[in-house]
Amino acid sequence: MKGQETRGFQSEVKQLLHLMIHSLYSNKEIFLRELISNASDAADKLRFRALSSPALYEGDGELRVRVSTNKEQRTLTIADNGIGMGRDEVIDNLGTIAKSGTKAFLESIGSDQAKDSQLIGQFGVGFYSAFIVADKVTVRTRAAGAAAEEGVFWESAGEGEYTVADVVKADRGTEITLHLREGEDEFLDEWRVRSIIGKYSDHIALPVEIETHTPSEEEGGEPTVTWEKVNKAQALWTRNKADVTEEEYKEFYKHIAHDFSDPLSWSHNRVEGKQEYTSLLYIPSQAPWDMWNRDHKHGLKLYVQRVFIMDDAEQFMPNYLRFVRGLIDSNDLPLNVSREILQDSRVTQNLRNALTKRVLQMLEKLAKDDAEKYQTFWLQFGLVLKEGPAEDGGNREAIAKLLRFASTHGDSAAPTVSLEEYVSRMVDGQEKIYYITADSYAAAKSSPHLELFRKKGIEVLLLSDRVDEWMMSYLTEFDGKSFQSVSKADEALDKLADDASDDDARKEAEKSLEPFVERVKTLLGERVKEVRLTHRLTDTPAIVTTDANDMSTQMAKLFAAAGQNAPEVKYIFELNPEHALVKRAADTGDDAQFGEWVELLLEQALLAERGTLEDPNQFIRRMNQLLSA
Repeated sequence: MKGQETRGFQSEVKQLLHLMIHSLYSNKEIFLRELISNASDAADKLRFRALSSPALYEGDGELRVRVSTNKEQRTLTIADNGIGMGRDEVIDNLGTIAKSGTKAFLESIGSDQAKDSQLIGQFGVGFYSAFIVADKVTVRTRAAGAAAEEGVFWESAGEGEYTVADVVKADRGTEITLHLREGEDEFLDEWRVRSIIGKYSDHIALPVEIETHTPSEEEGGEPTVTWEKVNKAQALWTRNKADVTEEEYKEFYKHIAHDFSDPLSWSHNRVEGKQEYTSLLYIPSQAPWDMWNRDHKHGLKLYVQRVFIMDDAEQFMPNYLRFVRGLIDSNDLPLNVSREILQDSRVTQNLRNALTKRVLQMLEKLAKDDAEKYQTFWLQFGLVLKEGPAEDGGNREAIAKLLRFASTHGDSAAPTVSLEEYVSRMVDGQEKIYYITADSYAAAKSSPHLELFRKKGIEVLLLSDRVDEWMMSYLTEFDGKSFQSVSKADEALDKLADDASDDDARKEAEKSLEPFVERVKTLLGERVKEVRLTHRLTDTPAIVTTDANDMSTQMAKLFAAAGQNAPEVKYIFELNPEHALVKRAADTGDDAQFGEWVELLLEQALLAERGTLEDPNQFIRRMNQLLSA
């Protein structure tokens, strides 16, 4: 063949093919869904391009997919008359995987995980799924508008390499022929193929036709070949909700999201009036493998008057809801709309506001109706939703209701506590919602800052995700109750502590320890912001806190992790006058020994607060010396 060359697959393609064939084999019929889905996308792209270049239709505007079998040659062919591909596109689309982070993703999959079809499925296997049932795949394609001589031939056995060549193809579009493996005869059976198309592709707006053979009435005559439409061929979102089954909604999700898992929930709405649009929004059940990749594409499919315009239209959904999949079909946007026009369009902004509210209502309903499903959602997407209070002030209250936390109310590290539940359990006289941020659940739960709250029976939210401190700087109140970090100095905390002890005895103890406090201040000087006694502690000799308006420890860590210089955190050093070690330090007359005790107490407090010390060896030396004294 003219222009023939043999090329090697990108190494990631080889890895993916191997993993996919072995992990998806138990659900191998999905290859037909994937190939028909790709054909549907090719038709959508042609419709869009033909808006400005009608000649691309080449006199044939009836778009469709045709499926045929040949039992003698053991082949199954899927052909479309969509946009088609040129030679460079064939090499890019069928020889490489362009997704960022692909290599790291594939390297992260161990042998046990490789058997997990969900993990491979979420990658979006598309064309390569053909190799699940075929030991050779042949592609003939020609781009719309190109000459017949500019057709492209592609063939591979799905191992290390593929062949590409020039070919004459009279009609535009793509024809994929699968040479079936031994034992895959079920996919040569017309009724089996029909049932798969009915199961997976009924929702596709494109007619899917199957080749049928009617025996000739004349003896020895050739059978008549006809093409029979086997799907509804009506865009699912344009149908009446009452006429769409749950299974059809699920399959449509898998088609548009290229996901193998069922969605957690969905919402299908047609809005008429000031603005006219239809939306079909889905909440996935698992996060895509590249959700935290900076190049991760997200957004809704955009249709205008049922004409496909673009994938990943991120303008219709705020970033903290980037996990939402689905589509919007607007009657108010122009057919020639671009991403730039969308960015500045008032229509877009109104749609974005409406769709955002719709998603938040979907999540609220899911949380109310099915706590188990909502917990699945939270574990997959909770970190993303936590970006919401900072990003979307207008919906902050609605987002706050959806947040989930671990707390001192139970022993589970699972974030299951809502703010509404917390408020309902607040004790008499409690004015604020108390929380603590730390590097881990264990560090938060064992923090000495919680001692007073345990004693008083007050619940504290335990926050341990990196984003939490940043989120709480925007989440200032809920249900009229303000939030209070237990590691910051505050009058409400002092009031709680004051109630915890006998007033006269406390004043007398504090007065007798005034010289001790002054002595500590003199020793530490500018290293701390203040030294004072506290009655917030029961088992711990000392803690450090920050002033209400000063940067917290966790915020400083957040700045450092982002490579930014943060102001030095100046701590308030609080000492427990009831603790034996504090009393021992106060009774030490020798200045050198006194200095060692104060330094040890401060280092202990800093270690509990920050999780690290600048000089841990010095701390160990000091502790050993005082223990052996």
